[in-house]
Amino acid sequence: MILTVENIKVRYSGLPILQGVSMAVGAGETVCVVGSNGAGKSTLLRAVMGTQPVFEGRILFMDREIHKSKTEQIVRMGIIYVPEEKMLFRPLSVEENLLLGAYTLTDPLQIQRNLEFVYNLFRSLRERRSQAASTLSGGEQQMVAIGRGLMSNPKILMLDEPSLGLAPILVDEVLDTVRRLKREGMTILLVEQNVREALDLADRGYVLQTGRIVAEGRGKELLESDVFRTAFLGI
Repeated sequence: MILTVENIKVRYSGLPILQGVSMAVGAGETVCVVGSNGAGKSTLLRAVMGTQPVFEGRILFMDREIHKSKTEQIVRMGIIYVPEEKMLFRPLSVEENLLLGAYTLTDPLQIQRNLEFVYNLFRSLRERRSQAASTLSGGEQQMVAIGRGLMSNPKILMLDEPSLGLAPILVDEVLDTVRRLKREGMTILLVEQNVREALDLADRGYVLQTGRIVAEGRGKELLESDVFRTAFLGI
């Protein structure tokens, strides 16, 4: 396993948010974490990134403990987090935003190859490379956010609600992008509100409820499980 989370507990202002969560992501896998709002999904990703303290348990990346590491160190190890807020530099151009994602790289040729990979993945961004990020649609901004994450050659890409707030046709486009990255062999940890679509494309999934993992398994198997029906369909 490239990423292992072992029995972590996280609190906000003394309130328990994650209560003994364990999960793992293997190299080349697409793993999805699903759950209702407030279940702790984004907190889990932030704990991996070191932006949310873990007061019990541990997190390992490639067999190295990282839960006490600084976020910058974690990024340089190869863990990239694309938050749901996108957090683009709106006055900067599309290409300037993308290049900011390559700040850990020193080889200009590698940076250019990565840029070409992103432009081939998101062809509309090539046409808008000189436009300010503020002028883009919500879907295009999400493309820039994901593309920026890809610029650093991530060993694992963590996507937090990439389709949030997008029109249905753009939701399909974003999830198709995840499928393409999966086919490229990228390791992906996905938190996604479109539960059926996310579990359908994932190799494995975890269901998170009130800070606890209540089910795990193959994505399509979870869709047919009683836990899924109870958690998401209310039956």
